[in-house]
Amino acid sequence: MTTTTPAPQSELPGRIMAREMAEQPAVLRRILEDGAPGIRQVAQEIAARAPRFVLLTARGTSDNAALYAKYLLEIRLGLPCGLTSMSTTTAYGARPDLTDVLVVTVSQSGGSPDLVASTRAAREAGAITLAVTNNPDSPLAGVSEYHIDIMAGPERALPATKTYTASLLALYLFVEGLRGGDGASAKVLPDLAQRLLDRQDEVRALAARYRFAERMVITSRGYGYPTAKEAALKLMETSYIPALSYSGADLLHGPLAMVDNVSPVIAVVTDGKGGEALQPVLDRLRGRGADLVVIGPAGQVAQASAGFVLPTEGVAEELQPVLEIIPLQLLAHEVTIARGQDPDAPRALAKVTETR
Repeated sequence: MTTTTPAPQSELPGRIMAREMAEQPAVLRRILEDGAPGIRQVAQEIAARAPRFVLLTARGTSDNAALYAKYLLEIRLGLPCGLTSMSTTTAYGARPDLTDVLVVTVSQSGGSPDLVASTRAAREAGAITLAVTNNPDSPLAGVSEYHIDIMAGPERALPATKTYTASLLALYLFVEGLRGGDGASAKVLPDLAQRLLDRQDEVRALAARYRFAERMVITSRGYGYPTAKEAALKLMETSYIPALSYSGADLLHGPLAMVDNVSPVIAVVTDGKGGEALQPVLDRLRGRGADLVVIGPAGQVAQASAGFVLPTEGVAEELQPVLEIIPLQLLAHEVTIARGQDPDAPRALAKVTETR
């Protein structure tokens, strides 16, 4: 009889990503307790300069965090925002007049050459520049006038998890600081994040639906849309499943045609106006017989094929993305392991992307 010795814990696939996901409650608490005063000070100094417009610059996971900031700035402050096309500066040499424009560059490492070059050019063009990074000693922090440290600690797994939720919270506190708020509503997040992480068995059961999936669609609206984009990115970079993310409004303008009764669809339903706006999309998906999984309130999950109930009762809509992404990070981790791959080390990826 042959016995198989279990692999040591240190050799199990996905162990690094799992450990970093588990750190998220502590990271969120650290930002609230230690980082918030500095973030508020930066916000007050920038608010005194009364920027007329905001440009957000980022790549990858940080781009989804920047999109979240765009929703915050436009909804909470009424401040117009745009997402930067860095190649206009780095490849084409454009030099727009950025006087009185706030340029916020979000980057985990702060080391990507195009982000550094774009931010340097923006500052030379008259912009107020703010770097939001996990590395205060990075080149990006060095070329920016202001810096916010997201305080997530070293992140070794290639898929970003704790740095994403840390970026969301730091950006939320920054926007609250711009409007003179104290961000006290965010104090519920660390405990709620822990409650979500404690439900990994639920996510593992959900992951069985996607072990053999050939493609997936993820949709949301409002504050949940960046979550849909980040979830799709996590699934693609870890499990290699083509995961397409759409605003619910865009899904109805053509892509809905590819949805049938064997096409998995994940809907991120924010408890608030974004979820209300998504309701017609959910009705259409159910009408097409889609395999619909809902991440959201209990009432919405009950009407889907399956789902994961979020503890969002009493949580402000603009804070819910910090919680929404956690079960989807867990899902990407579990689906990848179920497919026999290692989410710690996706093929062809590096932690710092050398884009120019």
